[in-house]
Amino acid sequence: MLDIDELRFDERGLIPAVVVDAQSKKVLTLAYMSRESLEISMREGRTCFWSRSRQELWRKGETSGNVQHIVDITADCDRDALVVRVDKEGPACHLGTDSCFNDRVFTGGAPEPFSVQGLYALLEGRKADLPEGSYTTYLFQKGIDKILKKVGEECTEVIVAGKGGDRRETVYEIGDLMYHVMVLMVELGIAVEEVLAELASRHVIDHKVKQEKMT
Repeated sequence: MLDIDELRFDERGLIPAVVVDAQSKKVLTLAYMSRESLEISMREGRTCFWSRSRQELWRKGETSGNVQHIVDITADCDRDALVVRVDKEGPACHLGTDSCFNDRVFTGGAPEPFSVQGLYALLEGRKADLPEGSYTTYLFQKGIDKILKKVGEECTEVIVAGKGGDRRETVYEIGDLMYHVMVLMVELGIAVEEVLAELASRHVIDHKVKQEKMT
């Protein structure tokens, strides 16, 4: 474990901290930490920064409630920058967005890798824009009853494929089910992070149960 004395703060006594969502891997913000704010962050387990504009300590979420709980803090090879992985409560940006990084400057030729969060964002866009001819648009226009019916149908198809022992078909049907479940999530305003947090809480409970059985 690296000692805090080995970190290289700049001439102002600050070190840049790139804050990353531990669940989605999305970069949330770039902030700065003084030695004191870093020590507070490590002691309290939540992010505390140094506000360069106000020239004072700034505990993230102190007024907004959008607290960031620290998973870990890692220094780069030069030990003059930090990556802070967090589990967040609410948006990271003061503008109310999930991340401070939203304005694209350049798009290269490489395709964007698939992610559950990326699919969720695409579905949100479909609901907002309702492009003509889109199956997703059709589902949102039909409403909750149609979406729930499709989720039920896809559940049945997963069961049939799984019971038949057809692995490839089962994978295909699970994909259909996951898509329709995510349409339901967008319809009800349920974020991917909420579901991941629920699964994480069950993992902790399951781990405790296993430990109790072993003892």
